[in-house]
Amino acid sequence: MNKMLKLSAFLTATALAGVAAPVVRAAPAADPVAAPGATQRQPNFLVIVADDLGWSDLGAFGGEIQTPNLDAIANAGVRFTGFHTAPTCSPTRSMLLSGVDNHQAGVGSMAETLQPNQIGQPGYEGYLNDRVASIAELLHQGGYRTLMSGKWHLGLTPERGPAARGFERSYALLQGLGNHFGADQNKAWAAIGGASTYRDNGRIVKYPKGRYSADYFTDRLIGFLEEGAKDQRPFFAYLPYTTPHWPMQAPAETIAKYKGRYDAGYEALRDARLARQKQLGLVPVDLKPHDWEGVKPWASLSADEKAIEARKMEVYAAMVDRMDQNVGRVVEVLKKLGRYDDTVIIFLADNGPEGNVIEAPFQAALKPDKLPALRIDNSLDNIGKASSYVGYGPGWAQANSSPSWLVKSYPTEGGTRVTAFAAGRGVAGRRIAGGLFSVTDVAPTLLDLAGLQQPATFAGHAILPFQGHSLAPVLTGGQAEVRQPTEAVGTELFYRRALRKGDWKAVYLPTSSSAYPRNSVGTGVWQLFNVAQDPAEAHDLAAAEPAKLKELVADWDSYAKDKGVVLPPPEAAKPEGAAKP
Repeated sequence: MNKMLKLSAFLTATALAGVAAPVVRAAPAADPVAAPGATQRQPNFLVIVADDLGWSDLGAFGGEIQTPNLDAIANAGVRFTGFHTAPTCSPTRSMLLSGVDNHQAGVGSMAETLQPNQIGQPGYEGYLNDRVASIAELLHQGGYRTLMSGKWHLGLTPERGPAARGFERSYALLQGLGNHFGADQNKAWAAIGGASTYRDNGRIVKYPKGRYSADYFTDRLIGFLEEGAKDQRPFFAYLPYTTPHWPMQAPAETIAKYKGRYDAGYEALRDARLARQKQLGLVPVDLKPHDWEGVKPWASLSADEKAIEARKMEVYAAMVDRMDQNVGRVVEVLKKLGRYDDTVIIFLADNGPEGNVIEAPFQAALKPDKLPALRIDNSLDNIGKASSYVGYGPGWAQANSSPSWLVKSYPTEGGTRVTAFAAGRGVAGRRIAGGLFSVTDVAPTLLDLAGLQQPATFAGHAILPFQGHSLAPVLTGGQAEVRQPTEAVGTELFYRRALRKGDWKAVYLPTSSSAYPRNSVGTGVWQLFNVAQDPAEAHDLAAAEPAKLKELVADWDSYAKDKGVVLPPPEAAKPEGAAKP
């Protein structure tokens, strides 16, 4: 397959999602969610998801980007320093909404990256399947007004969209990404078959040309909130932004705030953020970050290269800044409507920061003289505008995931430990919680706080019970942890594997991976880390602790069998020169 076809296949394979026969999702009266056990008014919920945000980006987590609104919420509530997701977006979103492992919820791998031996396998449908009920479905049935605006990425067809999965009002980007100023403004995106699709309450609509994504998604959620101002039901509002996901694009006035801010390079940025994290008590004071992986030293770049790279980070910072501004708008409206004090806010990123050189596929697949015809202009002065198409690369990504190892798509801490916090009604604030928490914990937490119980059946068929834990006792300050040290928590994506058990973590990275467009980092052997003593995963203890490694690998095998993980066929499982998995 030539490079253009490979790129097109990666970007368009979401068409695999949602091809099954339609399923009616309306829950019959025979499958009720239990009524609230208390007479107190049920809380409202606002769940905000950032797309590819770095662990250290927000000010409350050590960053220099101006994020006063998110910082205020985080500092008033409880910040989680050990909150984990899947390594990429749609698997995380399936677990967020279902409370069930992604391999059972339908997104065992991203729809765009399904391998031949995974297609058609249970749990690899490429959309949120019918073995689970979404938290929106359960809350809606329990009396909640359910609202969504932003990125869906869990199915393309009407019966797989948010309007069919419990959201009473919804405006959704169905795919994983889009031009932040409107898909039709970037002809290159359409030329390779990756045009974005938007649904407004289930109906396909055109995105308003020129509106910035974070601004417009916020506009629509605010509209849903205001139109329900007199509705006495509590609400569940889901606001999954596409910022700061590539392509790096932001309004010019916000980019201007960061001009020159990153001229010292990514090493200097990581050092500054790590020092701030130590001051905030987020990481140990003696912590050293993991070594750089595949990053050119800043000093080795030419002046022109430095200018381009610094500009990319300026735009990225503006994307985070603009998201924060819009969160402030939502908070202001909630206060105006008198709903803020009764609202629990949960914020999280969907995975670690994106370390790919996003523009590389275009440069490889398209001749430079074709770029103007496709209206791609990645010149220095144009980066950040609607006609540019770049990511910010591995240097800034690894600075932003500091102090952790690697980035998005890897099951290492840099790929799965994310910014997360909760605040609002009933949350004992101004705390840092360092336990092991999971994105599967969100759904059971919301249902618990609502005073509801998960039913055994929904829409006339059995559903899988929650696999996460309610964080309610942590939010109220009664507990520091929700998992015992003996509980094993596994993950897998793109054949990259990890298992956490107490303070110990085993990681297996194959020497190559064709499932995600990056140069893979991996040894092809299991590694072992004590993440309590070594949160940067810098010291492999496999040789020193063989019994512990054997225990965790056996636990991962049990996890894979239980969840239905589909691994590569035998001939691909052992790349030449690599140890047996």
